[in-house]
Formats: sequence, structure tokens, C-alpha cells
Amino acid sequence: MTIAIDPQEFSTPNHWNSLKSALTTPDMKRFWNWVLIWVVLTNIGFAILWFFGAPPRAQEILIAGFTGLFARKLSFALRYFAFISVMTWSVLKFLGGLFNLTPQSLFYSISFLAEIKPSDSIEYLFVSAAIILIFFIAYRLMQRDADFKNIWLNIAGAAVILSVTSIDIYMGKDMRGHYFRSPPPDATFSSAREQSGFAANPDGSRHLVLIMVESLGVPRDNPAMANKLFALYKNNPAIAQRYDISEGISPYYNSTTAGEIRELCGRWGDYYELVDTKDANCLPAIMAQKGYETHAMHSFKAAFFKREIWYPNTGFQSQEFSKDLKAKGAADCAGVFPGACDRDIPQQLAAHLKNADKPQFLYWLTLNAHLPVPPDASLEVDNCEKISPFLAENFPMICRQFAIFDAVDWALVKEITAQDFPKSDILIVGDHMPPYFDRHHRTQFDPEHVPWIYLKAK
Repeated sequence: MTIAIDPQEFSTPNHWNSLKSALTTPDMKRFWNWVLIWVVLTNIGFAILWFFGAPPRAQEILIAGFTGLFARKLSFALRYFAFISVMTWSVLKFLGGLFNLTPQSLFYSISFLAEIKPSDSIEYLFVSAAIILIFFIAYRLMQRDADFKNIWLNIAGAAVILSVTSIDIYMGKDMRGHYFRSPPPDATFSSAREQSGFAANPDGSRHLVLIMVESLGVPRDNPAMANKLFALYKNNPAIAQRYDISEGISPYYNSTTAGEIRELCGRWGDYYELVDTKDANCLPAIMAQKGYETHAMHSFKAAFFKREIWYPNTGFQSQEFSKDLKAKGAADCAGVFPGACDRDIPQQLAAHLKNADKPQFLYWLTLNAHLPVPPDASLEVDNCEKISPFLAENFPMICRQFAIFDAVDWALVKEITAQDFPKSDILIVGDHMPPYFDRHHRTQFDPEHVPWIYLKAK
């Protein structure tokens, strides 16, 4: 049996008008109102970043879309509350992916938002304004009817949600491994402390200094960065005369506090495990048992991530934070995380060691290179062309980061090569790769490792 189909039948004005009428029914208008709110508005800000690189959002897209399918039948107040909730969750998950925070770490981080100063970053100001605008537009759009009835439109809505999810997965396929880095259950532990042999056989004859550098990553296929990394230590005759130098790379997971647990306690983990519990296996506690005085320094606030509480639980007997360091002469450096200027800390570090009458285990966590690095005068990064013209032109924020690293390195080299600097072994290591949101900057770094250099006193 053959069915003859006349192509002209589907191009007549009557059929076209019929199709046009079907697409403009009140129910269809409700459907498009729904799409604008729960598919377009909940994703448009993030979708723009598809072309620059950003954490994957498949879960957030699905949750927002299917929440919208359910919420469309609720009252205006409940619908708007649902929209604000899924958007807030999406933003927090985005930040968690960006900074490699686990859900638990992300939850703990929310309580510390008052400690930072996002107004010092044009990026954060722009994002905040965009979020407020989206909330305003959603408020207006939700006054329209979006409660469509046709069962086929429910299927169409689900198809739209799944389509956007698939696009997100496809657009982020080249950045897998760059975000949400948590150690799998079978991850073999490794650290710079372990690889270098730092503090392996402490005998009290020398001080031990561990320096963790904020956002210090391993350059990947970028000679300008690779040539700058640790150059002031490796190419310095005064360093070579006093220290045996070794270097390498070490795996990292999650954020700064996880990096601290990695190097201080010799395991994968995070700080909240130590807020109420002491760990005698952490390096400061071990050093204290061996007769060392243990001291921690950090250029930011004591309350941030509760370091004033859990540092002692790892074995630190004393600690100094931004307020203390500035009181002793460190300048005030601006940024999203305003605190003491890292370039002024090596002098205080050296003074602490020179004045000691017992062997010291001294730990310093830097601050100023935390992203985003603004072109603020107090950071002295405005003319980073002197660091690298190539980086200044092609990677301006990376250039500003390296200007901060360079200033710290110069200050530290000056102190540790001075004649009266006491005999000390010094390990310098990154906490995590710099968490740039865009593909252009983020792919300049190894997504799995941080660099370290060990200066062992001869």
C-alpha cells in the first residue's frame, strides 16, 4: 500500500496559520514564560562562561529545571523562594568547583564570608551586580502565568532541561580534572614534606621552616612562568653556597586548608576534623615532643577557617596572624583577603629564629597571591612588566601573582643568606593550583600538582 503525500499540503497558508496558532496558544505562552525563568535565567550567567571555561554544572541545571517544573504550580512567594534557593545553591557550587572545595568545606566556608572584602575585586562586584539583576528580572517574569497544563509540554520542558545539561557537559569536556578535586578512596598519599625528606630526622641542630605559598601552581607549557618559578633560589650563588637544593611536584586535593593538613599532618583531610580534636601525628606535635618550639604565622585573620582553634590542635604552641604581624611592622595589603603584606614577613620570620634559644619548627602560610589579585598599589603589582613583559601582555593576573611571589622570594633570600641567619632547613610548597575560572588562565597550570623546593642547610 502506497500513501501519496502532497508537499504542497504542508505549505498552504491555512496549515501554516494552524501551526502558528498552535504555537501561540495561552498554554504555549505559559510554557515559554517557564523556560525563560527556569532554564534561561538560572543558567544564562554561567552559560556565558562556557566559552571561557568554568566548573561543570550538570547537577545544578537538572535541579533548577526540575524544581521549576514542580514549583510552577505554587504560589508566587514559594516560586520566588525556590528560584532564589536554586540560584544561591548554583552560585555556591560554582565557587566550590572554582576553589576546589568539597561540599562539606563549602558549607563551613559560608560562615566566614564576613571576613573577606569582595569589594576590592571588580570581578566579584560584576558578578554580584549580575546576580541582583537576575533576581530582579525573575521577580518580574514570575508575575506572568507559567503554569502550563499540556502533558506534552511537560515532556518538552524535560527535554529542554536535558538538552542544556548535555551542552554543559560537552562544553566542559576539555576541563575535566580541573575542578572538584577530592581524593578518591584509593588515592595514594604523597606530600612535599614526604618527598623532600624535610624534618625526617630532626636532631635539634637546626631550625625547620615550612612555608606554604598561596595559589602557587606548576606551570604547564608556559616557559615564561616555568623560568620564573623558584628562579631566585635556583640561580643564586649565595643560596647554593649555604644550601643543598632539591625540588619536585606533589599531588594536591581541595583547597588551602586541605593543603595545610597534607603538609602538617601527613594525610588527606581538612581542618574541620581538627576543630574539636587534637592530632598527635601532626608535624608540630611531633616536633614539640622532640624539644622544638612550634610557631605558626599567617598573614590573614585568626578566625578565618578557625585557624586560631585548630592550629594548637596540631601541636603549635604559639601563633601570629595579621593583627600581630602588622603590629610588629608589616604593612597592610589590600585585596579580597586584606591582611599583612607577605613581603614583610621574612624579616619577622628571621628575627623569630635569631632570637630563639631552642630549636624551632616555624610554619608560615602566605596570603596576598589569593585570587583575584587586584592591581592595588599596596600590593606593588602595578608594573608587573618588570617581572615578565610576556605575562603582563598575555596573562595580566598571573603576572600580578608572580610579582607577589617575586617580592616574597627577594625578601626571603635576603634573610636566609644573611651571615647571622641561623642554620635552618627550609621547605617551600604551594597549597593548590591558582583557581582561575577561565580556560585561558587555568590551563597554564598542572591541574593535579603543586611545586616545592627544599633548601637544606649544609
